[in-house]
Amino acid sequence: MTLTTSTPVLAAGAVCWRLVGGELQVLVVHRTQHRDVSLPKGKIEAGETLPETAVREIAEETGLRVTLGAQLGTVGYRLPNGREKLVYYWSAEATDEAVASARFRPNDEIAACKWLPTEKARKRMTYEHDVAILDRFVERFELGAGRTYPLILLRHGKAVPHESWDGPDSTRPLLQRGTLQAKSIAAGLAGFGIRSIVSSTAERCLQTVAPVSRLTRVAVKPTAAISQEAFEHGTADVESVVERRLSRARGAVLCSHGPVLPHLIDAITRATGTDVDAGLRRAAMLSTGEFAVLHVSIQHPESGLVAVETHTPAA
Repeated sequence: MTLTTSTPVLAAGAVCWRLVGGELQVLVVHRTQHRDVSLPKGKIEAGETLPETAVREIAEETGLRVTLGAQLGTVGYRLPNGREKLVYYWSAEATDEAVASARFRPNDEIAACKWLPTEKARKRMTYEHDVAILDRFVERFELGAGRTYPLILLRHGKAVPHESWDGPDSTRPLLQRGTLQAKSIAAGLAGFGIRSIVSSTAERCLQTVAPVSRLTRVAVKPTAAISQEAFEHGTADVESVVERRLSRARGAVLCSHGPVLPHLIDAITRATGTDVDAGLRRAAMLSTGEFAVLHVSIQHPESGLVAVETHTPAA
């Protein structure tokens, strides 16, 4: 693809936060060349999804290893060369262990990293768009939705066409493109700190989650309850799978099929008291290899989903 001045530069970052003695603090970076104070972020690299970029850039700029919380929105502005830059932001709670193990050294890009109370951070930050992102997080935190866990709906990668396969539909494997899709999304999925991987028993689904399982060392739990075969025979049990994931309140990937995804979303929205909007309708129509992240509030899980985002494989 040829890049032009009309092609946006994509970047990703986060409001990294922690509680110290009950006080909410956020991490800001002092950039060396720009001589400004901002939220940690950086440009996407070839082959990355945006969540992967956010986690990598935060680690490179601050030494802090984080998992992503709910998305906070997008900031857009013009660069000196005329191209538009779009920066996607998430929240990211820094654990005590992550803070203790972070190793930052001043460099040509970042002169210093500082944890500041939110009001002091607002006054220190150079750009209003950073302040707006911070304010959005603080508002969410004060409403009891600062801590979330993700339910990630993943459609299997591109598989051998049904008409080209002699065996049972459930045994259709991924095409090479599907294999590349599965590899390209693994780090992005891992960026949300998943603790469970649930997959349809179909071979194309099991192959799709294999790379993220290897990366995270989380075992795959196959179930026919969200398989296309069970759905077509009326024996699927989507509600029980969703209920179990919600009861455990921890990050999970559910890998399934195009016809089953709307029913998974319906079960999640009913259980969380969420009104269906454009973001959820988009999540119900995932293409092969795409995934949607539905963020559930830990403190108020029945008050509606905190955020919904959809990602496309780089491959």
